[in-house]
Formats: sequence, structure tokens, C-alpha cells
Amino acid sequence: MRSLPALILFLMACAPAFAQQEEGEAGDAPAQEAATETVAPPDPDAVRRSRFSERPSDAAYGAFQRGYYITALNLATPLALEGDAAAQTLIGEIYSRGLGVRRDLATAIEWYEKAAEQKVPEALFQLAMILHDGGDEFGDRPRAARLIEQAAEAGHSLAQFNLAQMLMTRDATPQGLERAVAYYEKAAKAGLADAQYAMAEVYRAGAAGRAADAAQARRWLELAAAQNHDTAQIELGTLLIESGGGESVEKTGFSWLMRAALAGNPAAQNRVAKLYRAGIGVEPDRVTAAAWYLRARRAGLTDPVMEDQLDGLTDEEMDEAGKRAATLG
Repeated sequence: MRSLPALILFLMACAPAFAQQEEGEAGDAPAQEAATETVAPPDPDAVRRSRFSERPSDAAYGAFQRGYYITALNLATPLALEGDAAAQTLIGEIYSRGLGVRRDLATAIEWYEKAAEQKVPEALFQLAMILHDGGDEFGDRPRAARLIEQAAEAGHSLAQFNLAQMLMTRDATPQGLERAVAYYEKAAKAGLADAQYAMAEVYRAGAAGRAADAAQARRWLELAAAQNHDTAQIELGTLLIESGGGESVEKTGFSWLMRAALAGNPAAQNRVAKLYRAGIGVEPDRVTAAAWYLRARRAGLTDPVMEDQLDGLTDEEMDEAGKRAATLG
């Protein structure tokens, strides 16, 4: 069993202490178009139609998701002034990220505060993020911690993960770890890949009152890997390669490592290089092995075994490896 302090350090390293949503989820592709969109008064007919949708703010959210941020702001503003919490949260998002408007954290806080008063989980979480990272002007970490806990209790998966990270630093006792892992598990069940990876490590080590369980560890690894969590892909691929399950299992393991390598992970690229070198899970090919290692080395990774491999290549093979490396990933 992994020692308790070591496990705490590992879980804290699974992701940043305060993880936020990936950029690009809300129509970032048309951002240039949104930035040049002409500011126009709200369309009364559009606002009226939105009031008869499932939520009054649905039309505003639809515009936001398509990247029409100023239209979304114009549609959301009258609704937000009437107390619509979803519209208030949307305006907070637009100003906090500077989408189609100048970034304005003071205005973002104002609108997030209004939605947070109505216990909107996303507003609670985003307000906490601003207060946590706001520095001298906006920072208030004690309140940020309280808001994170409120959002976590309301079922916000990122808040649950971040609360678990906070608990790791505040309470290193077995009881504190158990509480943290409970929040990791909630976030993992909600589909958060970082939390799924954390749960894989919990079950691999046996911690927080849970017995070591290889099957559970592998299940959580597979879920995280399927969401392109590169560390989970590396560990799952390595697990399968080393399992002794035969050629088909080795090929599956190779495919997981290749996914992480193609996404640009240097550790995965080096492992793929070694698999090509040894012919495990793939046909042996020392030139392709060298090409993958060259990609990893360009990112700063060095491996004595693969350095020896390069030394054994002819000038023609090294030239070919360099050409292949330029096209990989």
C-alpha cells in the first residue's frame, strides 16, 4: 500500500489545485466574428420568443454557444435585470472572459453575485475562481473556499474536485483524506476525467478506507483514458502491455499509448518509441522508433536506452527518422 503522505502528494499532483473548465467549450471558434459584431439593441421579438422557451434565457444561451456574444449579452440583460439567474450567470461569464466585450471582473463579480444569491452552482463556482485568483483587488480566498464548498454540495463536479484538492492540503489525517476522496468520487461519477484518474490511484493504492482493487482502478483508468486524459492513457496502456495478456492485449495497450503520443505527450512518445524498438504490440521498426524518440527529445525528454538506439542507426536511417519525426502527431 502506498504511504498516506505519498498518496496525498500524488493526488494533489493529478491536476491544478483549482481546475477550471477547458477553454473553447462555448463557441470560441467564432470569437473573431463575435469581437467585430455590431452592438445593437435587443430584438424585442427575440426576447419575447425566448420567454416562451423552456427557460427564458435559452435564446441568449443559444447565441452564446454559437459565438454571438454581444447578441447573447443583449438578450440576457433584460432577463437578468428581472432576476433570471441563468441570464445573470451568462453575463458574468461574458464579462469574466471578455467575450465580445472588454474583460471586466468587477462587472462579472456583480452578476455572479446576483446568481450566487440564488444558489446557482456555476455562479458559485465561477465567483469562487475570481475571488481565489483575484489578487489584491478582488481576492478573498477564505470566501472562495466557502463558495467552492457550496457549489460542491450543490453538485458542481469541478467544485467537488477542487474541494477535494483543498481538503488534501488542509487535513492530511486519514479522516481528512477520506472526506477528500468522497468528493473525488462524486466528481468522478459525474464524468470529470481528473477525478476519475484520482479514483484510479485511490483504488490502486488502497486508501481512505477502500481496499486496493485492481479491477476498480482499471475501470476508473479506462473512463479517464476514454476522455483523452493523457496520463490515464499512459498508465492504462502500460498496465495492459505489462499484464502478460497476450498479443491482442499488447496491441490494445499500444493503441492507448499511441493516443497519448499523438496528442503530444513526450512520455507517451518515448514509450511508443520503445515499443517499436522491441516490437511489442506493433511490428518492430527501429526507424519509426527513432522518429518517436526524436519527437520526445525535442520536448526535453532524454532516455539513455533510446540514445543508444540512435547511435546504432546509419546516416540514411537517421535522416529518414528525422523526416518521419516531422510528420508525427
